[in-house]
Amino acid sequence: MDLGRAGAGTGRETPPAAPTRRPRRAAALVGAVWLVLAGCTGPGSSSLAPSAGAPPAPSADAADAAGTKADAETAALSSYYAEVEGGLTATGRMRRETAPDDAPYTVEDLVRNFERVALYDEYVDVNGRFVRSETPAVLRRWDRPVRVGVMTGPSTSATEAARDRANVAAFTWRLGRLTGLDMSVSEGSDVNYLVLFMNSSERTAFADQVAARYPEFAPAVVGALRDTPLDTFCTAYAFGDPGNRAVYSAVMILIRAEHPPLTRLSCVHEEMAQAMGLPNDSPDARPSLFNDSLEFALLTEHDEILLRMLYDPRLRPGMTVGEARPLLPVVAADALAAQRPAGQQVAGGI
Repeated sequence: MDLGRAGAGTGRETPPAAPTRRPRRAAALVGAVWLVLAGCTGPGSSSLAPSAGAPPAPSADAADAAGTKADAETAALSSYYAEVEGGLTATGRMRRETAPDDAPYTVEDLVRNFERVALYDEYVDVNGRFVRSETPAVLRRWDRPVRVGVMTGPSTSATEAARDRANVAAFTWRLGRLTGLDMSVSEGSDVNYLVLFMNSSERTAFADQVAARYPEFAPAVVGALRDTPLDTFCTAYAFGDPGNRAVYSAVMILIRAEHPPLTRLSCVHEEMAQAMGLPNDSPDARPSLFNDSLEFALLTEHDEILLRMLYDPRLRPGMTVGEARPLLPVVAADALAAQRPAGQQVAGGI
């Protein structure tokens, strides 16, 4: 998946994918992309309209042939990802418990896992291409209202689109509760956190449209959109404020529309959580979404505590590992104490 799997980008893949990027004017561009898509057919379902200066539309026969090919590809990928999900669940992965008895953890575990997940990047941008390379990073998070826009492509049925929007809305509320941020779903011009559900052909059309309309938009992001490996389930790209790269100003999350319901929901949980400022994964984090093993499908109590830690006022955007480390034991202990009275099990959706 992505944003750190989503992050400098991140993503849930098998293995994970893509880094969070921070090009200049990203927030304005993400907002503009939302308005372009929403203007096509209205919020909630996007038809990717041709951009200004685009080549003439193909003939009816050519369009029918292209549509048939896209439909066949979507059906094949839907079958493939259903088999992948079935294989994962059959081997005990993609678990839905949020606080399992077989995965206890301590304050020391929380400190270690927070340091690895929040203060390291999983990917770097090398000459306009994302390369997997874990590197130290500074603490990043949001400091402003977050307005979440949800778009689905024409390949998504009305029933699926309604379910996706409900899952995103429920998770947006949950993230706001955990972080203390002003977060809500929006259909207006204030959207700065865009969640897209698209199949492969819709994603390619989207990348072409963004590149044509906004040539200054991060080339690495556009390239990754056009050429997404099969084992990248979903991806998040987070963009820093031009005046302070440690503060997020916009996010774009892309989830494959070919996924079955549990994988789609898992992508919503992981990418949206990572896009809050948890860009990396750790093999030691358990029970956690932020682990490439894919043992857990949904945000766990452990992960909720990491989010509470990330938005603790004693930590500041821009802190290095060395600066944050002395504060983490007390921050983790307080976050754990705040979490437990609130209850451990949180319904997941679908």
